[in-house]
Amino acid sequence: MKGKGNRKTSLWIGSLIILLIISAPYLLYFHKNINPELENFETFLGVIKGGYYTKAQMYVYFFFSKFVPLLLFTIWFLTNKHWWVHALIIPISVYLFQLISVINDSEKYVDEVDFIYTVPIAAIILVILYFIRSKLAIYIGAVDLKREMDENMKTPKKID
Repeated sequence: MKGKGNRKTSLWIGSLIILLIISAPYLLYFHKNINPELENFETFLGVIKGGYYTKAQMYVYFFFSKFVPLLLFTIWFLTNKHWWVHALIIPISVYLFQLISVINDSEKYVDEVDFIYTVPIAAIILVILYFIRSKLAIYIGAVDLKREMDENMKTPKKID
């Protein structure tokens, strides 16, 4: 019974991750649903203000152009089991810093990132991501172990 619950949880987590990956590129086109003349756009979550970008459509475009790659890199980092996964921290921290710059619309140049500013942000995000990754590593390891056990069960070995 315990194994069945873990399997169901793993299936839900995997389905949620796949849904996020599939729907993320469509967020890049969300700005096309906003009237280009609006300075403020009302949603069920609140009002999106154009701010520095003057038009809400432009703000949403810049926001999602930074958020979508950040989301995909984070999913990649959390679900990857290879040794080089730590290299993904660099683009994650850069996109996070750029996203913060978009949200803080007082920044004049959005894509101009000083590396020194990303170091403290990367350190904080690194700790958070490692915590989440350690929780997901159990599920990733269980899936790999199940796959290996299934392969071993398919080809029985002769005992001499």
